[in-house]
Amino acid sequence: MSGARTPERWVLHVDLDQFLAAVEMLRRPELVGKPVVVGGRGDPTERGVVSTASYEARTYGVRSGMPLRTALKRCPEAVFLPVDFPVYEAASHQVMQTLRELTWEGRGTVVEVLGWDEAFLALRSEDPLREGLPPEDPEGMARAVRAAVREATGLRCSVGIGNNKPQAKIATDFGKPDPGVHTISHASWRVQLGGRPTNALWGIGPKISRRLATLGIATVDDLAAAEPALLADEFGPGTGPWLRRLGRGVDASPVDATPWVPRAHGREETFQEDVEDWTEVEEHLRRITARVVVDIDAEGRPAERVAIKVRLRPFLTFTRVHKLAEPSNDPVLLGEEAVALLERIERRAPVRLLGVRLEMVAPADGYPR
Repeated sequence: MSGARTPERWVLHVDLDQFLAAVEMLRRPELVGKPVVVGGRGDPTERGVVSTASYEARTYGVRSGMPLRTALKRCPEAVFLPVDFPVYEAASHQVMQTLRELTWEGRGTVVEVLGWDEAFLALRSEDPLREGLPPEDPEGMARAVRAAVREATGLRCSVGIGNNKPQAKIATDFGKPDPGVHTISHASWRVQLGGRPTNALWGIGPKISRRLATLGIATVDDLAAAEPALLADEFGPGTGPWLRRLGRGVDASPVDATPWVPRAHGREETFQEDVEDWTEVEEHLRRITARVVVDIDAEGRPAERVAIKVRLRPFLTFTRVHKLAEPSNDPVLLGEEAVALLERIERRAPVRLLGVRLEMVAPADGYPR
């Protein structure tokens, strides 16, 4: 019909609630309703950080990324548990497989995995000319997703609904943990987001938010109305316009099921006691590098760059990177390259943390996304 408005596409963002803690509660039902903190080796007297806190623990101010010792001070009665990667990976795989098997109003879906505990979901084809009209009941599908995940895994999830991925991602937080489903669309974007600070947007962290504030851009509405040239001058010709589109709630990127291909692997180790002997620091670097080489060997691609991260007492952190003359997966050579980077760091204090990151050569056909 002439002048008819094209129906909007719908995207769902599925986010597992308190994922690691929830998996532990499935294994130990007596933990339900208690403050649970998952992180490190499960010993809050050691150095380590919180990976996940249950909602009960969060009421005490415990948050992800917080030192375990701080979490203990805030919630002495919390149950502290060690991170169990294989168990969480298995649970995540079961959730994602459940999502892939769903149909949406009789049509197939596509799932873009974002991590262990979250994914985007949309119709397999988002082209109305080939697939028919977009679905009419996204909230009904969101409820079906929650029920399917609950039945298959025993885990709860929240679902955000939007006309694109950023809207759906932001909507999830509005609905967590109850009622569990929330919608932000083109029609409601300004009402729900306009007056909020710019860091309420997916993709804008504290640093960018502070830079925007120096330009007089404090809210999402401010960002949406900002002069494109001003943003381009401050953030560059690519990032500047993207930020403005983000402020307007505009995004055309499709939900893409292409598996993620890592560009690098890395490992970090926080020492329970600071390492004062730098000869010992060098040995730790070689050992950590050898562990990362095992990870890149599993990818079948050698390293082309070596990076180290060194945190000195108390919290002075330095990173150094070097490009290799030619790619390698030799653990001895890469370990010596990591040690050589130490020469670019002033050895003025004991070492609290060490990390090694190996950036691999690209696959023969490039990165899919």
